Amino acid sequence: MSNLVILPYKRKRKGKTDYKQRLGLLKSGKLRLVVRKSSKNILLQIVKYEPNGDKVLISVHSNSLKKYGWNLNKGNVPTAYLSGLLCGKLAKNKDVSEAILDIGLNRSRKGSVQYSAVKGVIDSGLNISCSKDILPNEEGFNGKVISEEVHKTFLDVKNKIVGEKNG
Repeated sequence: MSNLVILPYKRKRKGKTDYKQRLGLLKSGKLRLVVRKSSKNILLQIVKYEPNGDKVLISVHSNSLKKYGWNLNKGNVPTAYLSGLLCGKLAKNKDVSEAILDIGLNRSRKGSVQYSAVKGVIDSGLNISCSKDILPNEEGFNGKVISEEVHKTFLDVKNKIVGEKNG
């Protein structure tokens, strides 16, 4: 007999995917709100499972806030909230009403960038099941803690996103 070695999935071996968590999310049958943070940017996607591979329905990158006048840091809590608000608005335009949160392998921390993005999506009218205790408070995501300039820019961009007719 040959020495046959069975290896786990490549993404599991490299520590990129937790298949137990993924299966739990897919069993719900709902769309997933995928929130990913790099060191400088934030990415939000509404993803639908298909047997051939996941299909991204909506994708919002923090750089897309430039067209609304957000020229500040693209990886902080206010940016995450605004990106979530924009993502939720685009989802509502495509008749998406609810999703389940997928933060991947990131640790769940109260008031973090991921939950700031979720707060933005919830404020846009999408139904995301999430405890109110873990979401950041108003002062945490509106930029007031950082500086008055960030707060003013935050309010301007938020009004532009909310006031826009179609995403």
